[in-house]
Amino acid sequence: MTSQNSATRPTGRIRSPQNVAGGVVLLLLALFAIWLTIDLPRGTLNSVGPAMLPQAIAALIGICGIALLISGLTKPSDYEEAIWTLRGPLLVTCSIVIFALTIKPMHFGNLDTPELGLVISGPLAIIIGGYASPEARLRDLVLLALALTPFCMVLFGDMLNLPIPILPRFVGQNLLAGISYKTALRVTAAVMFGIAVILYLTTRGSSASLQVAKHDEVK
Repeated sequence: MTSQNSATRPTGRIRSPQNVAGGVVLLLLALFAIWLTIDLPRGTLNSVGPAMLPQAIAALIGICGIALLISGLTKPSDYEEAIWTLRGPLLVTCSIVIFALTIKPMHFGNLDTPELGLVISGPLAIIIGGYASPEARLRDLVLLALALTPFCMVLFGDMLNLPIPILPRFVGQNLLAGISYKTALRVTAAVMFGIAVILYLTTRGSSASLQVAKHDEVK
């Protein structure tokens, strides 16, 4: 039994290659985010600058990367032959790229990307990134997107006063021209959260029956 376990675990200084690889990736992402925002003013807690939030998040990601890296070098984990696929990294990368291209317009020569605002870019990123897991379900991802996006709206746009586009530009210019930014933000956040609650209540029974059906199939 001992020989089989020792044969299936990696030897050498790296006790958990997967944790080491994950830690390195997180550290690189943190350093890249700090490099992108290094020229932006950080501001203070009373007057938050555009670089404070992304750099704070990057620092937290870097700390998590360091912890994961140390864990992979010092603590062995239950190592089994893992199937490395591109599904997870590819979909997570696509979700980040799509969010960056749609939250604000970007210019690539004669091509301009649309400004869809957080109300569309946020759910798109959450749903696409959520499918990185093979166990993801569309209902759960939609509920998460409809609940998490309003929270981000209120946190970044209302509490931190960051000028993040909330709605698509044509909606803001035509339908909400006479409404203030924060009013539109709060109304949109309330509507999205209300839709999330209604969707959860109306689909709760079908989700439970689906889980029971799958359990019976396994039996």
